[in-house]
Amino acid sequence: MEKKLKIGITQGDINGIGYEVILKTFADPEIFELCTPIVYGSPKLAAYHRKALELQTQYNAIENISEALGDRLNIINCNDDEVHIELGHATKEGGKAAYEALEKAMMEYKEGLYDVLVTAPIHKEMIQSEAFAFPGHTEYIEQCVGEGSKALMILANEKLRVALVTGHIPVAKISSVLTQELIQEKL
Repeated sequence: MEKKLKIGITQGDINGIGYEVILKTFADPEIFELCTPIVYGSPKLAAYHRKALELQTQYNAIENISEALGDRLNIINCNDDEVHIELGHATKEGGKAAYEALEKAMMEYKEGLYDVLVTAPIHKEMIQSEAFAFPGHTEYIEQCVGEGSKALMILANEKLRVALVTGHIPVAKISSVLTQELIQEKL
């Protein structure tokens, strides 16, 4: 029997769609046959979103990854319990909460505590701070664990996989940035 992957998942911007996607994904118990999910976020924030979305997804609040259950969504608290949610509105508090979850997830990835990282969307302006001065997740992750290698953003579903040659630039500038060398580097 193959080892079931431990998947680290960051909550993303607490005012955005991250928790909706996470909670809806793990509402289907069949997914636990594929992986053990560990969300870096907040059980309190998850409860807020679950109630607002009228979902029944069950989860396990844990202090550390060793407590993760294989048949349930697990959530490690990375945020202050008094974080204020404003669904659909970008806030600095939401950016700070997203960064705190991402930072803890990266620390535990470097320790080898889980196998794969999935990131929920962040608000790229609101997450900016002295600690996070990157265009997005990709560049931050590259600096944390790249060891000189370049990161590659990949978007996938059941029918299509897309690896991005450029990222975080306006579509109008792609043609001026795209080179044969850049394509080969990404390949």
